[in-house]
Amino acid sequence: MRKILILAAAAATLAIAGCNTFSGVGKDVQAAGSAVSKTAEEAKDGIKK
Repeated sequence: MRKILILAAAAATLAIAGCNTFSGVGKDVQAAGSAVSKTAEEAKDGIKK
């Protein structure tokens, strides 16, 4: 019984850590996308001039 509780606690810890990791990756990808969009807009504005 004790082993099952330890394994369940370890699995829960890994699941929570995994969610935080994916959240961080999502924020990084969003920031990179924003940077690309901004650069594209600046290039488009530069071409219009």
